[in-house]
Amino acid sequence: MIPFLFSIYIFSVGLQLFFILFVFAKVNRHESPIQEEITSEGVSVIVCAWNELENLKELIPLLDEQDYPNFEVIIMDDRSWDGTHEYLMKECSAFQQVRFIQIEKTPAHLSAKKYALTLGIKSAKYDVILLTDADCRPQSKEWIKGMAECLLPEKQIVLGFSPYYTESSLLNKLIRYETFITALQYFSLAIKGQPYMGVGRNLMYRKSLFLENKGFAKHTNIVGGDDDLFMNDVATAENTTVCLNPDTFMYSVPKSTWEAWYRQKTRHLSVSKYYRFENKLILGSLASTQIFSWILLFVLIPFTLQTVLLYAVLGVFALRLIAQWIVFAKANQRFDNIFKSATLPLWDFIFTLYFLIMGVNNLIPRKKKMRWK
Repeated sequence: MIPFLFSIYIFSVGLQLFFILFVFAKVNRHESPIQEEITSEGVSVIVCAWNELENLKELIPLLDEQDYPNFEVIIMDDRSWDGTHEYLMKECSAFQQVRFIQIEKTPAHLSAKKYALTLGIKSAKYDVILLTDADCRPQSKEWIKGMAECLLPEKQIVLGFSPYYTESSLLNKLIRYETFITALQYFSLAIKGQPYMGVGRNLMYRKSLFLENKGFAKHTNIVGGDDDLFMNDVATAENTTVCLNPDTFMYSVPKSTWEAWYRQKTRHLSVSKYYRFENKLILGSLASTQIFSWILLFVLIPFTLQTVLLYAVLGVFALRLIAQWIVFAKANQRFDNIFKSATLPLWDFIFTLYFLIMGVNNLIPRKKKMRWK
């Protein structure tokens, strides 16, 4: 039994090392592409808002003052009752680049956010679409410019980064580390030529790409997936690039309660079952081998005491931990130090528990609810 468990352990740690050294490390060597001839192609920024009055009051001025010569901002007011419509009616004229569309009713069989996004994209003046959310804030006035510079002539998609603001709570630290791991995975795999998702808080693609693929037609009745499922359908090695220019980072306000975060993560994880098979295989392998690496470490130590196998058990795990610490710490610097690199071993263990709990949770069937907040 012990040789069998040891074999699984070695395989798990070995696969983890492979991804750390040959996939995740690509983020540290990546240089965001920049067009040799900047065309200043028009960009339509689209923000979907459902009862986001206070956030819009902060976000709209920041978007309106972006340093880019040719853009518009479209606010999709999705059936808000918190005064959003009145605010937009009164204040929109004060902003040169901003206009809004009010949605009074959503078809019962459609996801509200996907419906709002579809209307916004179809009404966009320009072919280049840049998405964000109402609770986001651009890192600089160069957000649009930096993202647009990465949209090379042969590309149709730019994956941007959207970290969360730092707070002192345990929940906030968990959210920021989870954001780091998610970003590291989808950025590195995209750089490797296997893009599988993007984050709608900071995502650019062409309107023509959206229309040619009939938008969200394949998954209109699924609450989530307006970003990752659409990217999973249309993103390829040829049409997708990654932007890691710090000026383009779009910071977001994280969930403040465990209940709200749990509901959000449950929705996100439930969408992943619709990913392409090869994407599910890679992500499933990453999660399962991390779980096996930690569990079998604790299982094997008592049975290998006073044997030479103990050195192998501890040695390969130490090798994984050191390699991960070096690669992840450098990636964390590229991601604006969204967590403390010194705490990585602790968070790696905590995230193993997270994978276990959320993996089991994702197997529990639930009633579908048409909510996107």
